[in-house]
Amino acid sequence: MSTIQDPEIYRSILERLPIGICVVDLDRKIILWNDGAEHITERTRIEMLGHRCFDSIVPQCNHTNCNQCTQQCPLTTALHDGKTVEAGFFIQHKAGHRIPVHAWTIPLRDGRGSIIGAIQSFQEPRASDNPDPNEETMKVGGFLDDVTGLANRVMMHSHLRETLGTFAELHIPFSIVCIEATELGKFRTRCGQDAATAMLRVMARTLRNTVWPSDFVGRWSEDQFLVILNGCSEEALQAVGERMGKMMAGATIEWWGEEISVAISIGRASTRAGDTVESLLERALQSVAGNRPRPGSQAAAATNSSTTS
Repeated sequence: MSTIQDPEIYRSILERLPIGICVVDLDRKIILWNDGAEHITERTRIEMLGHRCFDSIVPQCNHTNCNQCTQQCPLTTALHDGKTVEAGFFIQHKAGHRIPVHAWTIPLRDGRGSIIGAIQSFQEPRASDNPDPNEETMKVGGFLDDVTGLANRVMMHSHLRETLGTFAELHIPFSIVCIEATELGKFRTRCGQDAATAMLRVMARTLRNTVWPSDFVGRWSEDQFLVILNGCSEEALQAVGERMGKMMAGATIEWWGEEISVAISIGRASTRAGDTVESLLERALQSVAGNRPRPGSQAAAATNSSTTS
């Protein structure tokens, strides 16, 4: 047999590919986790090999359903139906935020054609090789939030005023969503300032990865983020808001060996004829207040709950 036909050569190729490669057996235990997968998720082979993919190790979700291991899961489809699946979904980074990936999932078969596992390749959307000059200008001008790197309140207010002017002139609809880290102060008191800062950064990355590039994302206040959804009508807002809520609720940090999260509240509002910046913001913030979890509820307890990875 030629040296190049040695199975170990093929395994070495898979191990070194820059795109993520994950191979699972029928029990969905990870038996291969390559260099690309380590780079994308910052989760090492030692952490991954031998674990089942759904044991809170590599949670996956699509835009509409964040429940993993359902019939819509690409790995489930490949293992159960023997179908190759191409899909986009979100995968959790070791730091806790969700990152978008595009994946191909293929069933693995033995010499008799029986399914013995699945291989999934995934990669992040390709970013521009050049830095965004607008972001650099915003940084120099003091328009970026120091903690999260998002646009700050001044810049978001400017974007909101400009977008509202376009709506008044051209009637292009848009909506806004406000996400609040509920009881962030109590979280900071209990876990410390470093934990609160880490949580805000994870939430910011998750939020930025959840919306379209044409949308504006910023930090509105100490515990609130604001998103301007360009072209989002009132009819589409509820579904978009629910998706964003599920993604943000999954933002976690690992702190002293435990995975912790913070409860969130979401408010949303769509533009109406005659709206001002103040009236639009008032409806969104009232919506946030109305959606805050009540003391003692399951959602309110989220900041006190933790699970070990």
